[in-house]
Parts: sequence; C-alpha cells; structure tokens
Amino acid sequence: MKKFFDDLDTLLEQSLRGFALVHADLVQLHLDPTFLARREPKPAGHVAVISGGGSGHEPMHIGYVGHGMLDAACPGQVFTSPTPDQMLAAARAVERGRGVLFIVKNYAGDTMNFQMASEMLAIEHLTVLVNDDVAVENSTHTSGRRGVAGTLVVEKIVGAAAQAGTDLAECKRLGDKANARTATMGVAFSSCTVPAAGVPTFDIGPGEIEMGVGIHGEPGRRRALIKPASAIVDELLDAVLNDLNPPRGQPVLLLVNGLGGTPLMELYLLAQLAAQHLERKGLKLERLRVGNLVTSLEMAGASITLTMLDDELRALWDAPVRTAALSW
Repeated sequence: MKKFFDDLDTLLEQSLRGFALVHADLVQLHLDPTFLARREPKPAGHVAVISGGGSGHEPMHIGYVGHGMLDAACPGQVFTSPTPDQMLAAARAVERGRGVLFIVKNYAGDTMNFQMASEMLAIEHLTVLVNDDVAVENSTHTSGRRGVAGTLVVEKIVGAAAQAGTDLAECKRLGDKANARTATMGVAFSSCTVPAAGVPTFDIGPGEIEMGVGIHGEPGRRRALIKPASAIVDELLDAVLNDLNPPRGQPVLLLVNGLGGTPLMELYLLAQLAAQHLERKGLKLERLRVGNLVTSLEMAGASITLTMLDDELRALWDAPVRTAALSW
C-alpha cells in the first residue's frame, strides 16, 4: 500500500487539520468530538443543515460546509459512520433557533447513528434520507437504495433554502423532493484501498469493469468487460432514465462525477457523451457540473447523476454558494 500518512491513528485528524488550515476563511475544526462548522454562522432565526458520513469521499461532506450549503459536517473514519456524539455536538453548535435538518445517506451505520443522535437531541429537527443510487435495490451495506453523488444535489437545494430563511418543514419537503427527482449510476475500473485494510477492497481484472459499483466498493449490477466510453455512458444513463422516466423536454441537471482516480480529461469526455445522449432522448440539459465531487479514495471510475429540474429546484441550485468545493 502506497499512501501518504505517518500513523493510521492520526491520519484523519491530520487531514482535517490540513483542510481547516487551507480553508480557514470558510470553516473551523472542532475536535473531541470531531466536526467542521461554518466560520461565519447564519444569522439567528435560520434552519441549520448538517450532514456527515465516512471519510474517503472528499470533498463530500466537509467540502460543502459554507454559505448556501451545510452549516456543519461530521466526518467519520474512512468509510465509517460518524458517531452520535459528533452529530449532537455539531447540532448544538450551529443551531440558530429554527431547528436542525439532518441529511443522511442511506447506509445502515449512518442511519442508525443519526437516529440515535436524533433521539437524544432536544432541539427541533427533521431528517432527509438520500437514496439516489439506482444500481442496487438492496445490499448487505444498506437497507434499500444507497445514497451516493445525488447527496450533493440535496445538500445544495436544502442549503440554499435554509440560507434564504425557509422553515424546517419546508426545507425537508424540498430535500425529499430533490432526492425523489435525482438518480445516480456509477462504474469502477479499479478498486480502492482503505488505509486500515492495506489491500484493495475488491479484485477486478485488467479488462473488467464493475457496473453500478457503490462508493465503498460494494458490488454493482454486474461485472463486465471494458467497452468504449460511449457504450458505458449509454448504459449508465439508460439505468438512470429508466428510474426517473422523465418526459420529453424535461429540463435536467447533469453531474459527471469522478470517483477519485479518473483524469479530468476523461470526465469531460463523459460529459460530452452524456450531453449527446440526453439530446437524443429529447431532454433539455440546463445545468452541468463535472469533477471529483463525491469520491471513493483513489478508485478509478465515474458516476452520472441526473436531477429533474423545475422552477423551484433550478432557483435553489442557482442560488449563491461559497464552500471549499462549490462556489458561485
């Protein structure tokens, strides 16, 4: 295993200290328990938005803390849920008098720990559960569909609403709406290596790909032989479109997401192919983002996410945002 670290026990803390140092204008790091919060809190009378999950998916979630997105993020160890005490501490630190909305990816550890924190939290709160992955309906890692790159869309939509002063119930409605109108499918060319394990999470041959892989290396729909990029994009997008079933003329947001080890040159190629596919299907591509947005350590691969936009969601997506990973 070749990775940059001094000691496995301090790897996450050192990384978080580095992140907080680089982005000191945006975030502040709290330790014992660990969470990152906005450097400049919202004014009183606003809903606080909190998310979190295992590390190794950067920039999610810590990179989305800031104006117009998250008020705090709770990072767990690599691919491991944060603990309830992290979530409680974050909620108490950033709540501004209008309640707390938790955004939780649908994995057993995340849902269990956020639920435990919810039961102990005296502050008014609600939860949005993200389950945008169309690849697998059930797996040993989650109850139902997994939460993957579509989490970014939900965090942006809800964060913009909360920043504008929207109340807690309405923020939840918008988060649930964004989740229901979002779908994702991924593909892996290689595995990743969790530092604590020291070996690749799964074995894959030099000429093979994993269609529908999860962001922790969970199995996908099938193992296949490598094929041209256009054929891969067609399969990914067909799965997404079969799930969403958008009408012709539907405006959409497209995210082309790298899983950590894929060059941007290839991600831009995928974006161009995906745009062509959507045009053939009669869909209106209105918003497009490309990059390493929700990763899986150094896994080579990509995912494609679509969100069906309407006037409400489009306005919230376009609302100003200033975080380490998204800013406009």
